[in-house]
Amino acid sequence: MSGRAIRTSSRIVFFLCGLTSLFTAFPFVMLRGAELPVQSEWVIFVAALTLVGLFSLAFAVLPRSWIAKLCRQDRDDAQLFLAPLKWLGVFAAMAYVVALVAFLAPHEWNLNPQLMFSICPLYFVKMTFDPSPVTTFFLLAPMNAAVYGSLGVILACAWSALRRPQQTKR
Repeated sequence: MSGRAIRTSSRIVFFLCGLTSLFTAFPFVMLRGAELPVQSEWVIFVAALTLVGLFSLAFAVLPRSWIAKLCRQDRDDAQLFLAPLKWLGVFAAMAYVVALVAFLAPHEWNLNPQLMFSICPLYFVKMTFDPSPVTTFFLLAPMNAAVYGSLGVILACAWSALRRPQQTKR
């Protein structure tokens, strides 16, 4: 795949994941924690989802030179967008599986809601009403994957920015 195709598809995916993170924060804002089946610190979830979404959106729309400067890489380096895209894929795949496990877990397991809200932001949907398997497989789990994909973008960018620049061999 050419560099331009990777950059374009990466930006589209980062943008969609960022929007999904912001969209996922919306029910927490509307409920304000009052109608959740358990007492939770909903503000933390809103802040985390909003920050993750905004950063992913910023990474999608910022000029390539700014992103290269932030990640301490060359503007034309193929890894500039490829590494965050790989991290996004890994985090999204893991989050999709976690969402499916959370859905398929029997009620007798008594999963800790605070933990489940942090690893599966849409877990409150399962707690408030029982979604169908089709809804979970094609809507809720992909949305959870997109949220954690955005987190993967953030971590990949932070990893690039904090690691030492590679020395060029002569």
